[in-house]
Amino acid sequence: MKTAVKEKITFAKWDPAEVLTTKERVIAYLEVALEENDPDFLLSAFGDIARSKGMTKIARELNLDRKSLYKALAPDGNPSFKTVFKLIDLLGLRVKLEQKSA
Repeated sequence: MKTAVKEKITFAKWDPAEVLTTKERVIAYLEVALEENDPDFLLSAFGDIARSKGMTKIARELNLDRKSLYKALAPDGNPSFKTVFKLIDLLGLRVKLEQKSA
């Protein structure tokens, strides 16, 4: 009788910030995050995007310190609407609402 050999599989940690290199990818990522209807995931997506652009640079342009921006965009963060809308504007984006389909 042969004994099955279990092979250990390892995965490299994937960092979304590394592939958010174009505006199109940023928009697609945010669209998916919004479709999930999960505020924690959306905040995490904004955090990934901010890291892809340089967290220190983004924080400076938002008049925040880097630590505060990390905290605000953490999954359990609680950023103000003002901070989120400033970030959206800084990314060269705008918010557009549409009616849900039935």
